[in-house]
Amino acid sequence: MTKQNQSHSHYHADMLSVEEAREIILSSLDVMDSIQIPLGASLGMVISEDICSPIDIPPLNNSAMDGYAVKSKDIQNASETNPVTLTIVGTIPAGELPEFSVGSGTGARIMTGAPIPRGADTVVPFEETTESTFDQPKRPESVGIYQAARKGTYIRPAGGDVKKGQSILLKGTDIHPQTIALLASMGFSKVPVYRKPEVAVLSTGNELIEPGSKPTPGKIFDSNTLGIMASIEAAGGNPKNLGIVRDNLSDLETRIKEAMSSDLVVTSAGVSVGDYDIVKQALARQGVLNFWSVRMRPAKPLAFGMLGNDESDQRTPLIGLPGNPVSSLMAFEQFCRPSIRKMIGKKHLARPTIQATLTDYIHNDDGRRVYARVTVERDGEHYKATTTGSQGSNILSSFAIATGLAICPEADSQKEPGDSVEVVMLHWPEEQI
Repeated sequence: MTKQNQSHSHYHADMLSVEEAREIILSSLDVMDSIQIPLGASLGMVISEDICSPIDIPPLNNSAMDGYAVKSKDIQNASETNPVTLTIVGTIPAGELPEFSVGSGTGARIMTGAPIPRGADTVVPFEETTESTFDQPKRPESVGIYQAARKGTYIRPAGGDVKKGQSILLKGTDIHPQTIALLASMGFSKVPVYRKPEVAVLSTGNELIEPGSKPTPGKIFDSNTLGIMASIEAAGGNPKNLGIVRDNLSDLETRIKEAMSSDLVVTSAGVSVGDYDIVKQALARQGVLNFWSVRMRPAKPLAFGMLGNDESDQRTPLIGLPGNPVSSLMAFEQFCRPSIRKMIGKKHLARPTIQATLTDYIHNDDGRRVYARVTVERDGEHYKATTTGSQGSNILSSFAIATGLAICPEADSQKEPGDSVEVVMLHWPEEQI
């Protein structure tokens, strides 16, 4: 079973916990301003104002079935052996207002969604009438009703879904496809939402080359930029690629000044103890930056602060991620993703978690919280989690196939097969739900 290591509680006393670092960052960020955007472009965004309906939905009493609009009192004694015969006064297709009324002893053919004519108070479906016996080209002037019906049967009342003036969608509501359909049904072509933040992305390092370039000895392809940009988009932000920045003070400062026009800046590399001081120097000269060690593995080094000075018109938050590919994406999960979600007005900032039974080992050698890459599978009514191979901070392949992150807490020296672990779910493949 789980091994407790009490000495772990004394390790890294100068480090911030994940929660402490996240709270400092989140408390420094504001929700974006409200804008009006086309309804069709609003999926995944958050409504920024209460929305009231300008109309009743449906706008008129209408039929829920193809059938006959009749007076319920006329058919109280109708049965299959004793059908009630009514005179047909007309046909009402959907989208047209009837110019006639239904009197005693009469009925009107009516299509689904068509307005109920004056005088009618119930609808009898075709299946409960002699409609099926009609010679279609020569419809008779009367119809037999086989079934009695109460007043209001198969009639959708005006305002039965939404009433005019009703506060139907509240500020802070996430926009799903169903939300868009509801807004469209009320006639809205635009919707007020919190603006998506523009997030500038800077990857630093002399060793980096663009994917698609010719491989060069001593150089590596830059995976962080595209991985971070995709993560920003998935979180609800608009990524802005500022490219690879070399470890040159002048270039760094120029690019950082360019980044300051964005709503948030995310950098990778240049924040750990062994990194070039020039990166930290360039960041710190443009504002107030704090360089932290966080009690998590991978992704211990982290930077956070505000670019710009007190006299600046704009103070731009910056989150500096570590350079190792897995560490960079792992730190993004813990700090950037909830930040972007807060900025777009989301109420729930964290990913869902589950309890799963571990099938192998997670080792914790130094008292930091371990986020182990795992795949999760349903096992009857429970879940089981299996690590995806090497957990090194440079092993992207084990992160790419992971569906969750299993947590080994700071105080535990390891988790063993059979232990229950909390798993942060990154993806929910359909076969696992």
